[in-house]
Amino acid sequence: MSMLEDGKKEKIAHIVHGDVLEGQQNSLTTIRNLLCSSYPTSRTVKKDFESKLRVKKEQAEFLIRYCNSHDLFLRNLPVKEQFIAKGGEAIVYLSIDRRNVIKLNDAVYYATWLEFFNSVLLHNILFPHTSYQLLGVSISDNKLMAVLEQPYIISDSLVDLADIKEFLEYNGFKNTKRQDYKNDEMGLILEDMHDENVLRNADTLFIIDSVFYTVSTDMQAD
Repeated sequence: MSMLEDGKKEKIAHIVHGDVLEGQQNSLTTIRNLLCSSYPTSRTVKKDFESKLRVKKEQAEFLIRYCNSHDLFLRNLPVKEQFIAKGGEAIVYLSIDRRNVIKLNDAVYYATWLEFFNSVLLHNILFPHTSYQLLGVSISDNKLMAVLEQPYIISDSLVDLADIKEFLEYNGFKNTKRQDYKNDEMGLILEDMHDENVLRNADTLFIIDSVFYTVSTDMQAD
């Protein structure tokens, strides 16, 4: 199954190069465009986290101001009865209608909030069946959280890591180490592709969590 049909490569190139995305009217894209208009898109991986702390703090302050003024700052979050799981960067809840999950993500895997929003948009382009909608932001445990909604996928069988590898390599992602992949042509690194982040339903793989980084095309994965 191809991930790159319908002009997706052009959209991905715009994100990798830090271009404003035209013609999309949603809060996720709008906020990402505003951030990339003021800050450069990183094309290195997991480098200079400490030096970017100031930038990430500035971006967090912008997100709070923007979301406060556009009715996107959420004060009513899911309750404990809706709780499903807690991972490395996200707390997951089942929505009231039980058709979606709501994820509170603190962007801990990213040096800046722009990197986080780029990753979410790349996920939406490549994996539209599990695309995210940005509901807003909130503060939880003194941390800024992006609040995202995603279709709820029910797994009906186990996923083999070999099947994930076959699917991603078919789409140009080379396995670099463990469950990490790189696509040199598009300048992307995709991490954490293990069997908790990929589900199978009706013999179809659904990637529900991904971590993308944009990189120079001549850069080697760490």
